Amino acid sequence: MFNNLLLRHKIIKSMRDFFDSQDFLEIETPILSKSTPEGARDYLVPSRKFNGSFFALPQSPQLYKQLLMVSGFDKYFQIARCFRDEDLRGDRQPEFTQLDLEMSFVEEEDVYSLLEKTMQFVFKNALNEDLKIPFPRITYSKAMEKYKTDKPDTRKETKLKNSFLWVTDFPLFELNDEKEIVPCHHPFTQFNKEDEKKLESKNKKDLLSIRSRSYDLVLNGTELGSGSIRIHNPKTQQKIFDFLGINEKQAKQKFGFLLEAFQYGAPPHGGFAIGLDRLIMILTESNSIREVIAFPKNKNAMGLLEEAPSKVSEKQLDELNIKLKK
Repeated sequence: MFNNLLLRHKIIKSMRDFFDSQDFLEIETPILSKSTPEGARDYLVPSRKFNGSFFALPQSPQLYKQLLMVSGFDKYFQIARCFRDEDLRGDRQPEFTQLDLEMSFVEEEDVYSLLEKTMQFVFKNALNEDLKIPFPRITYSKAMEKYKTDKPDTRKETKLKNSFLWVTDFPLFELNDEKEIVPCHHPFTQFNKEDEKKLESKNKKDLLSIRSRSYDLVLNGTELGSGSIRIHNPKTQQKIFDFLGINEKQAKQKFGFLLEAFQYGAPPHGGFAIGLDRLIMILTESNSIREVIAFPKNKNAMGLLEEAPSKVSEKQLDELNIKLKK
């Protein structure tokens, strides 16, 4: 465990050194945030001062980092703490850490090149291992056709211990459990201009074939992280919201601060996030990310050491105007 945490320290330090050398600014974003619809349930924090209102712990810094692009911070990164209230597996925790980054005036190639150089620098400095770049690429449709998965393990083909792969051109939309069309990534993902006309189609097959400008980085059959080129035009963004059944009033309520910022002119921008716990789990050949996290939660999302979550006093609940159901 000591060696795992030592390697974790070396990897994170290497990342900070690399991004500093590339003129990125490390900027911390809020932990107490607003609840916005993302991929999983939010952890909610009741407000004592505003009865019936809640903060949410961020599932990712997505909206903040896009605001930073509008603000003129062209190169942002952060070792970000993220929170998701979801069912747990070996590579999931209620709280986890990711390398989060965003850049202005970039295309996909800029993101690919930056991440490849990041991994090359980290592997050399933390592991004394030479990593060959660029990484191979495959489209989502070809990956599903050839491997029946969007995160193929290509070690046998490449004869490498650590085999990286870019998976590109993910669908813009997918079907949820209720067979409703929802964003495959998030509603701020730019779509492939060649497929724009399909947005007007009433045919589900057409809509589900629209390609997004999103991409995943896969290592040894595990999705390390994902990113995309973002929508930066307010009219295009509202078009996607309309399609998803989010009217102007709802969009303003949920994302008003971002949409208002876009009115002042947003640069084209894109970014990426890497799950650091997953990366370190793979490099230490651990079976679970719990083995590379200090004071992890167990598979039931409990902190056994400090016995969390725990009951709180009636006085604390009264101050928050909360009454528990029997």
